[in-house]
Amino acid sequence: MIRRLLLALAGLALGGWCAAALWFDGPSARPVAGVLAAVVLALSLWLPQRSLRGLVAAGMLWAGVVMWWSSLAPSNARDWLPDVAHPPTATFRGHLVTVHNVRNFTYRSETDYTPHWETRTYDLDRIVGLDIFLSTWGSPYIAHTIMSWEFASGPPLAISIETRKERGEQYSAVRGFFRQYELYYVVADERDVIGLRAAHRGERVSLYRLAVPPEVARRLLVAYLGAADQLAVHPRWYNAFTHNCTTTIRVHVLQIGIAQPWDYRILVNGLLPEMFYERGLIDTELPLAEMLARSDVTERAKAADGAADFSARIREDLPPRP
Repeated sequence: MIRRLLLALAGLALGGWCAAALWFDGPSARPVAGVLAAVVLALSLWLPQRSLRGLVAAGMLWAGVVMWWSSLAPSNARDWLPDVAHPPTATFRGHLVTVHNVRNFTYRSETDYTPHWETRTYDLDRIVGLDIFLSTWGSPYIAHTIMSWEFASGPPLAISIETRKERGEQYSAVRGFFRQYELYYVVADERDVIGLRAAHRGERVSLYRLAVPPEVARRLLVAYLGAADQLAVHPRWYNAFTHNCTTTIRVHVLQIGIAQPWDYRILVNGLLPEMFYERGLIDTELPLAEMLARSDVTERAKAADGAADFSARIREDLPPRP
């Protein structure tokens, strides 16, 4: 009885994933995709119960679906939405980096905007700090994370790891676990990527100044821009678990040789400020509740929407960098 139950659960888990992969990433004809998904799920539940040969047959079926799914290739040649139409690239010359396709749109609403793609040069020796934005729109446990590098002169540079959506396509949390979206680094002015979320999407945005030395912040920016540059030539799939806005940050932190112990709050990322507080990555002179309240920049971002001094205004009265 226990053996049959375990086989049924394994068949349901593996067969369910294979069926979902066929449904989301399989034939564009929904009836065909639905039939394939239903057949695979039915065989996954029935075959393992028959005999050892049935279990082997189910294993071959699952392996076949996984091999097919793994062969799906991402592309840079699609009919992209205008806000992700141009991949950012970077050219390094000593301590200077020139970034192409820095997004700095003018927004009248979330969908009504004037595109501005800019080329900017940044002095890596002038990095003074690293900040992180958390944006929430529903559950307080799920947030979108955006890193931002502050320079001694000039505006900060923000980078948001997102999906690259095609025209007519919308983000789905479920589809994000499959091969539905390419990975995209929005390299942008804070007026664009933060102002859009606070003033036009109705999201709640918090800003935390991190206890990261300038040299570490510099290495992390180089890793980010290197990855974005590679995506312009070699596209990759976004994945809501392995390559999302927060898990990819951890990938880059490990890439530059900084220890980053795993914590469940990396997935339940609305709780990241608690983790930062425990690890001393943000100011701990204040009680956590007061720290969270003072880090909310939503109203300041709304008031400064489109202003030339947007970044300075949203940082007024923030808790200091540790």
